[in-house]
Amino acid sequence: MSLPVGTTDDRRRPRVYYETVHRPLGGDRTHLGQVGPRLRPERRRADRGVESNARLTAMTAAVIFVLLAIEGLTIVRIRSLLNVHVLIGMVLVPPVALKIGSTGYRFVRYYLGSPAYRRKGPPPPLLRLLGPVIVVTTVILFASGIALLLVGPALRGDMLLLHQGIFVLWFMAMAVHVLGHFVETARLAPRDWARRTAADVQGARLRQWAVATSVALGVPLGLLLVGKANSWFTFGQPVHLH
Repeated sequence: MSLPVGTTDDRRRPRVYYETVHRPLGGDRTHLGQVGPRLRPERRRADRGVESNARLTAMTAAVIFVLLAIEGLTIVRIRSLLNVHVLIGMVLVPPVALKIGSTGYRFVRYYLGSPAYRRKGPPPPLLRLLGPVIVVTTVILFASGIALLLVGPALRGDMLLLHQGIFVLWFMAMAVHVLGHFVETARLAPRDWARRTAADVQGARLRQWAVATSVALGVPLGLLLVGKANSWFTFGQPVHLH
């Protein structure tokens, strides 16, 4: 609630408002500051921009989580489900790139001192430390997986060892990451799809299309490379690509 400061007789004096700003992700602290009437709409627009970024990140994360769950099931029977493994892996590439972009944007805006992103606050310390680890291991994991489909027999053994080794590191870091962001993702991801909350932040339809387009772009990529996987096994035995 905002209360004007000053007396009613002093009409020439500019009105100053006290506004309580809550920081839902930056801790339980509450900041009390002075906000002029002309600055309040600007602050509101900036905070909605932060919320828009958070919704896009959460929506993309939810899609990635579902696709990764399917991808994980294919590992159990990788020989018979190799084509599905490759297809889902390629479908994941654009959404993963979108999520890295949205989280990277938040990272840059926060450390450049954007007031709105500063008010939102950073993730918890452990998740902040894991962020670069997840980005690096994710890039290596997908790059090595794609390379496995393209390199010759001489390099395939080393590339497979790299792919499997980096997967172990990636999985451990990702498990902590998912658990740390699960509640926030579950809270934000549906908001652009619910009629009651979609209109709260402008651009819901654009965010929906961004996520849907990222998935759609991965489908032809997967279909293009899934043929490479067909040459890996003949009657259950590995074969060389020529």
